[in-house]
Amino acid sequence: MARILVIEDEADLQQVLGYNLRQAGHEVSAATRGGDGLRLAREQKPDLVLLDLMLPDMAGMDVCRSLKKGADTAAIPVVVVTAKGEEIDRVLGFELGADDYVVKPFSVRELLLRVQAVLRRSQTVLRRCQTVPDEKPVVEFGRLRIDRAAHRTWVDGAEVTLTALEFKLLLALHDARNRVLTRERLLDGVWGLEADVTTRTVDTHVKRLRQKLGTAGDYVETIRGVGYRFAESPAEPARPGMRGHGPAADAGY
Repeated sequence: MARILVIEDEADLQQVLGYNLRQAGHEVSAATRGGDGLRLAREQKPDLVLLDLMLPDMAGMDVCRSLKKGADTAAIPVVVVTAKGEEIDRVLGFELGADDYVVKPFSVRELLLRVQAVLRRSQTVLRRCQTVPDEKPVVEFGRLRIDRAAHRTWVDGAEVTLTALEFKLLLALHDARNRVLTRERLLDGVWGLEADVTTRTVDTHVKRLRQKLGTAGDYVETIRGVGYRFAESPAEPARPGMRGHGPAADAGY
């Protein structure tokens, strides 16, 4: 059973979602306004948030941004549920840290399966951080420090807030140091190859991860035409066929 917060202003849809989530064994709370949803998220610390983008008091994107910037809410998975299905809306949603994006109208069964997949991913991250026998619980790598068990990251001593998905992506790259991970392999290992998740989504999340890591972002290298590689050592020089993370590199082409 998971605690799920539904932020949705359509009363009928909110009732349908609440009923079906409870039937699936989850505990559900709800809000019809973005401000109320943020307050409940901070008070209740739900396991997942279902978020509509078109709310009466504030844009759902701003709600998502606030959740992902808050130290106490950044790790809460967010599934966007919206009528806005254009590619630019999807990309923006993922850039803001959404873990999945479902377009209305949708099958309730499909939504429940997506919720289960996101919850499973989130729990996998926690188990991975707590039960890796051959890896040090705290990793020191140049400017970067990672605490697997605490799900925390620091750069130059300052803590960086990562979402559960970003933390899993960082671990996947770090644990494969000096090996190139293709976008397809990252999709399989980090996202579980969910529907509507494309290789472009990998590029978007890597770009966001680099931005959050700041001066440690250079440790994540783009291998032209292949994928991404975490540097073998903090002082490692660039190799042929490798490029940095400017706009062209982040496009992945």
